[in-house]
Amino acid sequence: MTGVPVEEVVEVDGIPISALVLAVPEPRAVVLALHGGATTSIYFDAPGRPRHSLLRIGAALGYTMIAVDRPGYGRSAGHTGAMPSEAHRRDLVFGAVDRLLEDRGRGAGVFLLAHSRGAMLALQMAGGPRGAELLGLEISGSGLNHTELLTEATRARYPESGPPQPSKISLRDLLWEPSRLYPEDILAGGGIASPAPAFDGEVERPWQEEFPELAAKVVVPFRYTLADHERVWRAGPEGLAEVAALFTASPRVVVNEQADSAHNLSLGLTATAYHLGALAFAEECVLLRERTGRPEIEREGGRLG
Repeated sequence: MTGVPVEEVVEVDGIPISALVLAVPEPRAVVLALHGGATTSIYFDAPGRPRHSLLRIGAALGYTMIAVDRPGYGRSAGHTGAMPSEAHRRDLVFGAVDRLLEDRGRGAGVFLLAHSRGAMLALQMAGGPRGAELLGLEISGSGLNHTELLTEATRARYPESGPPQPSKISLRDLLWEPSRLYPEDILAGGGIASPAPAFDGEVERPWQEEFPELAAKVVVPFRYTLADHERVWRAGPEGLAEVAALFTASPRVVVNEQADSAHNLSLGLTATAYHLGALAFAEECVLLRERTGRPEIEREGGRLG
């Protein structure tokens, strides 16, 4: 592995944004990683598990790696009142990356990778005004439709009538099962938990409306990964296909079912395999940019990559 990630803090619009950074002298490109809910950038560099670290693997392959603490987490946790909208939080992340890379090379450009709640922010970035600047996009742990397990738990907690009922299905069951797919120290806490800002549980529009709209605006290559034991989002061929079909403007769409994995892919026993696959896709995006000088290519045959 190459070096150790270090925390860096930059100020954007008067708000401190923190990130774990592992820079290399002449990067192939930059990989920007966005964590999910109730954790921080440490999700991509779990304590005591360097072999599983996205940041260390990526740096060893020649990429500058940046895992930003999403707005409302890390050093910006005390500034949630100053980031009122999803669009503003999107712009804060773009601004933080620009600041972090002021004196560093970008190589072929910036590749965006995101997990779970971070995937919502990633789609707002990739489907927004600056989306075409990106090399490509990888999201995991998110989707269009929930599983029956989550639907059942939600119905019990928020019934159409009558008082809430206890659910046999807990959040831990959804995110951390099957437990055999995670290291024991991660299941015991692993030093990765963080309070979540209130707005992380809120959306400005229903996700089933916003996701298709944003996906249709993504004009760079896209890779979608779901664990084969995913319990939050509809998985398997049907779940993969329904999300892939939304990215109608993307020149290349790749779907990946990660074997022997559960929701938190970067913390499971197969984390190294997942990270190598995602970084292989990033490398393909770099090669495309080097060949064409632009993020777009013609869709070949209109089929999935």
